[in-house]
Amino acid sequence: MSTVPPKRTRFAGVLVSFGYACRGLQILFVTQPNARAHLVATAAVCAAGFWWRITALEWCALAGAIGLVSTAEALNTALEFYADLVSPGFHPLAGKAKDVAAGAVLAASIAAAVIGAIIFVPKIVAAL
Repeated sequence: MSTVPPKRTRFAGVLVSFGYACRGLQILFVTQPNARAHLVATAAVCAAGFWWRITALEWCALAGAIGLVSTAEALNTALEFYADLVSPGFHPLAGKAKDVAAGAVLAASIAAAVIGAIIFVPKIVAAL
């Protein structure tokens, strides 16, 4: 009896990898309150986009901003998990790594807020 796993087709390998990625997103949104807050903000921004009937280019800018923030949040979470694994007790370098990763999420969020303001503030002002 062989202990070697059966060889997968390329398509089956892609499906398995996709499943791991989906599991990663599930872990992100189940375990991280800030990721859930970003998800709520995403829903609100999308609703506002439909309400104000933004252009395709504006949708592209918002999609990029949403993707940037989501990616930063996921990488921050991954780094925090890894730092906790390799340094279960407090270590100043682990703390710095976590702070820098959190700063990256903050920077992405500020950029997304600026993009949102550029798109929505003129529409809101015109409606008033």
